[in-house]
Amino acid sequence: MAQSDTVTRILDTAEVLFAEKGFAETSLRNITTRAKVNLAAVNYHFGSKKALIQAVFARYLDPFAERLNHALDGLERHYGGQAIPLEVLLERLANSVLEVPAERHSLKIFMKLLGLAYTQAQGHLRRYIQAHYGETFHRFVACLRLATPELPEAERFWRLHFMLGTVVFTLSGLDALRDIADNEYHEHVTVRDLIRRLKPVVAAGMLAPLESPELVAT
Repeated sequence: MAQSDTVTRILDTAEVLFAEKGFAETSLRNITTRAKVNLAAVNYHFGSKKALIQAVFARYLDPFAERLNHALDGLERHYGGQAIPLEVLLERLANSVLEVPAERHSLKIFMKLLGLAYTQAQGHLRRYIQAHYGETFHRFVACLRLATPELPEAERFWRLHFMLGTVVFTLSGLDALRDIADNEYHEHVTVRDLIRRLKPVVAAGMLAPLESPELVAT
């Protein structure tokens, strides 16, 4: 087996097992057994389980960050320093997600891994994501801030994370949603159909009026 084939097989197997079982519950032995490689190969190519987890994320986040930065470059040129409308910003974000290469396992794996980054991320993974993709995330948030100037910073933080949670939950359950739509409503739903229906819900959540202090108190 060529070196590149070995690396690809390990990464393919690791990302599926991490998405299925989580990081802590997936051992290197689980990965090597399913990938049909020996432990020495994992240690040689990655050095540690931590480095393997980071490499799995990099396969998705590197092209995603590159596409999102390119999209933001174009939007900033087009709007000339003015606020980019929220709907346009969300459209470009969705397109950047959908354009991430998914030759083997589809968007579902990517979304499940992002969900794990929120719920199971150990310190090393948070530091890795912040170091390598924090600039892109902060750039998007800066555009989001201009698109929602009426929101206090804390409120924008919560709404952004509710938005990301909605997207991750929806797209990681893509197969189940397709089955329900097909069996219950006789609709064949593509990923782009789902994104189209998700966008107005997410935008409405971001733009919802702020509650008055009196209503919050009661």
